[in-house]
Amino acid sequence: MTSRTPRDSRLRLVPRQPIAAARRAVSTRAARPAPRPPEGTPPPAELARQARAALSGAARLAHWADGAGDGLRAGRDGALPAADVDRAAEALGLPAAQVRADWDRARLAGLIELHGGLARAGWRLRAWDRDDTAALRGWVALFDAWSLALPSPEGAGPAIVGEVVEAVPQLLSLLHLSAGPVRLQALLDMLEQRVAELRTERCEVPYGPRTESADGDAEEAQAPLTALLDWALAALTAVGALEPADAPAPAPDGGGDAREAQLTPLGHWSVWVKLEQICVAAQSPAGNIEQTAAAMLRGCARLTPGPARAEYRAWLAARSVGSAVEELLTVARGEDALLRGLAFEALRAVGAPAEAAVRGAADEAALRPYVLLWLFEHEGGDPEDAVDVLTREESTWLWVDTAAAVADHGESQLLIRHLDSAVQGSVPRLLEEVRAVGHPRTVQVLVALAAAHPDPALAKAVRRAAFQVHTGGV
Repeated sequence: MTSRTPRDSRLRLVPRQPIAAARRAVSTRAARPAPRPPEGTPPPAELARQARAALSGAARLAHWADGAGDGLRAGRDGALPAADVDRAAEALGLPAAQVRADWDRARLAGLIELHGGLARAGWRLRAWDRDDTAALRGWVALFDAWSLALPSPEGAGPAIVGEVVEAVPQLLSLLHLSAGPVRLQALLDMLEQRVAELRTERCEVPYGPRTESADGDAEEAQAPLTALLDWALAALTAVGALEPADAPAPAPDGGGDAREAQLTPLGHWSVWVKLEQICVAAQSPAGNIEQTAAAMLRGCARLTPGPARAEYRAWLAARSVGSAVEELLTVARGEDALLRGLAFEALRAVGAPAEAAVRGAADEAALRPYVLLWLFEHEGGDPEDAVDVLTREESTWLWVDTAAAVADHGESQLLIRHLDSAVQGSVPRLLEEVRAVGHPRTVQVLVALAAAHPDPALAKAVRRAAFQVHTGGV
């Protein structure tokens, strides 16, 4: 016999994985076999040794900072204060300029993390000597942030610097595919071509007849590109992606600069990984690499987490970090809850370069739970402990948001099972807090849950709650 009063059904408390439930709403695809690196690529252990060597100074400073005892507090710009620079210089026997450079590299590589301005050892530092993957990921994070390694040339505006940064992946691809030294003149020609393409894509094409003044402007633009190419190559050398270059010298045939650039083994390996990611995405049925962020995320919704991460990285590798992060956050601000969760999964693949933008979205109610979970995991927290990061209200908001994703894209049984992920101890308490949280999809979620649940009494209670939210009743 069925009771006519709402049951105090106990809910199993489980660690929340907000998108796992929604992801199970769609079919999956088998993972692809791992590609083999090109012949001649050093084994992972050797690559990790080279990564540790490239970051040895940064790791040494990070260990010193971790053992400082009283806690180092960085300045507002993340830099180490002068007094602490002097302390580190004296303790490590280094010049102050080297300490500042190693501090920046340690932060970029994730060896040091700032929590409210307080410097702490990153998880990569804890695993630095024993985990080759941690060492390689730390170096790749530094490589991805190469444009921050050295200041850009004086007089170069942010627009042209951004264009060069966006064009550098093509130069790196040329260096990798050439499997040897490449003349700087060839790189400059490709840089000019790519910058022109970027401007054409943005419709920055001059209209009307060309004048002598326009010709003069073109000649002036050549000099900044040459200086910016030198800056990019110097920065890539500083992070260990390029072999040190020779001094400038004219080519014997008069064909420009005779200098050559060549990738290091680490640089070859990292560029190969990024090219493989692009190839993986290009082979996918949806052609995700050329899609918008929203279309890419929809295509990845049918994948298990591993293949989905490969697709995210491939999509990211074909774009500048800043524009990709902004596009993902724009999708997260939209109405599709499934895409919101997937956008933050993709942002996890970005890592440290996305931290500032993600942290800046913490005041947006719809994004705050996702932001807090992202920051917790980024700072080395165990996802199984993420339940403690959110307030009760934030947890309830996230539960409704994920239920909306399940209702929109999943099956009724999955929505019923989603009850197990709520932090409340009973259905009545869940309904009470769901009504109070003010999520814009509350009514639709409750109606869908009521329609799906086989228990008539519980379904009736859920429908009553939906009606109360809809009418503004108690």
